[in-house]
Amino acid sequence: MPEVSVIMAVYNVSDKKILEEAIDSILQQTFDDFELVICDDGSVNDTWNILQELATKDIRIKIIHNEENCKAGYARNTCIQAATGRYILVMDADDISAPKRIEKLYNFLEEHQEYDFVGSKGEFFVEKIGDDGELYWYEKAPQPKDFLFSLPFVHASIMFRKEALDMVSGYNTAKKVIRAEDYDLLLRLYGEGMKGYNLADVLYYIRRDESQYKRRKYRYRFHEAYIKYRGFKKLGLMPKGIIYVVKPLIVGLIPIRLMKVIQKRYYSDKQGEK
Repeated sequence: MPEVSVIMAVYNVSDKKILEEAIDSILQQTFDDFELVICDDGSVNDTWNILQELATKDIRIKIIHNEENCKAGYARNTCIQAATGRYILVMDADDISAPKRIEKLYNFLEEHQEYDFVGSKGEFFVEKIGDDGELYWYEKAPQPKDFLFSLPFVHASIMFRKEALDMVSGYNTAKKVIRAEDYDLLLRLYGEGMKGYNLADVLYYIRRDESQYKRRKYRYRFHEAYIKYRGFKKLGLMPKGIIYVVKPLIVGLIPIRLMKVIQKRYYSDKQGEK
């Protein structure tokens, strides 16, 4: 059995080249004792045929097909259930992993038993690495309070101990957490006394998709507010946290351009604290 299981949820691939680039960034890792488990979550276009073709590139690729679209949390849980590795590495279908990503995250967890998962710095790009350069804000060892303003991890950069995910039954698949499954998962892990760490290395590259951001439905803001209220309460962050609970509802009313300015100011201030 492999040491690491990489999981990827895929739905309605619109650009085969982007998916192939994401998959290749995993296949070209310096650490090779892994399997790549990909779940097509009920796509209604040619995604399944594309995956079948790409799976012939490497025997480490496993593909799973959901008959219906059950959303990202369900698809990732499907991958986790099929996984055989001791560690679970998340990978999004339109992003890129640095060549030493698995090696560095794996070595960290092997050497630091006190942590249940580890992520890394993430760098944004649009079409190719380096054409944007903005970093997602970085916190070395996030504490509960660091969850208040925004998620202190690049979720898709994380490697989990599989037993940690099993303890919280993986991702929440309820409708009331759709589009906030990552925040919900990490809050629940911290709520159970587990903790994570972030490496200072940029090991994950996040593709910007402005059109997807613009299409985000306002009702998903209520989902984020709900999981924050529940998570903050469990972590003892209330009543101070109530301001941040309602933040998603307010943010949804702010023009995107202005919100980006606010976020950049916050992230630059956080970096200045280091």
